[in-house]
Amino acid sequence: MTGDPGSNLRARLPYASINGRPKTTLPGNARVAVWTIVNAENWEPSAPMPRAVLPPPMGRSLLPDLPNWAWHEYGMRVGFWRFLEVLSSRGLRASFAVNGSVCSLYSEICRAALNAGWEFIGHGYVQRPMHTLEDQRSAVHDTIKAIKDFCGYAPRGWESPGLTETDDTLDLLAEAGIEYVADWVLDDQPVSLNTRFGGIVSVPYTVEINDVVISAVQQHRSDEIYLRGKDQFDRLYLEGADIPRVMAISIHPYLTGVPHRIKYLEMLYDHILGHDGVVMWTGAEILDWHKSQVAA
Repeated sequence: MTGDPGSNLRARLPYASINGRPKTTLPGNARVAVWTIVNAENWEPSAPMPRAVLPPPMGRSLLPDLPNWAWHEYGMRVGFWRFLEVLSSRGLRASFAVNGSVCSLYSEICRAALNAGWEFIGHGYVQRPMHTLEDQRSAVHDTIKAIKDFCGYAPRGWESPGLTETDDTLDLLAEAGIEYVADWVLDDQPVSLNTRFGGIVSVPYTVEINDVVISAVQQHRSDEIYLRGKDQFDRLYLEGADIPRVMAISIHPYLTGVPHRIKYLEMLYDHILGHDGVVMWTGAEILDWHKSQVAA
């Protein structure tokens, strides 16, 4: 690659159809690798909320935004623990996309995730889009440091808040030692992205099997994550007989962790686990598999 890779999104990766790539194989000739991303965020009470379930009365915004802050806080106090039970009871581990400040503000949650063997990945320092930050490099550094201080290891993966990036974000992440990102929702297999500091891998993420889109944006019924997730998995499983695929399930404690939605997440996992030829991995395990296939 020549020139500045940050000047054009297309310069980050060449086009390559999924049908024209070298053949890859999952362990045991599995068809689909499924990873779960649990998002744990710090919504600052003094700032506008990242999402809202209630519009401001009479159209007049107010800070602190108590109802919408409390909506999210419920997930951290209650919803997260439902996720932990659902995953642990099925022998599953999540990739834990965590704001760096969550490690101190919600240390009980982080300790439980660490004890459960979840993989910690960076998700910004607070829940604020990357393009609104005055100093992205410091935010990336502070996030990595907070996770390393808490877990004893630096995160290998990164999911930007709201999947937001500027032209500099990938370069800053690669410079800081991040190995994979979840922001580039453009493929069913991992792909390599160019940065000024070498390659970084895009592990397939999702805006479709993602409860922010399903529940907060599109406002579907509670069972939509099961209906849509089942259809997504069934098609990937069918196609995976020829070309292995990756499926992501992205969930937030304040959305799918509520009483009227949690059983549909259980139903989705039970449907997936009822199939042979599926590996339930973390993002780092998918990254390592990809690297082994590229090397081979």
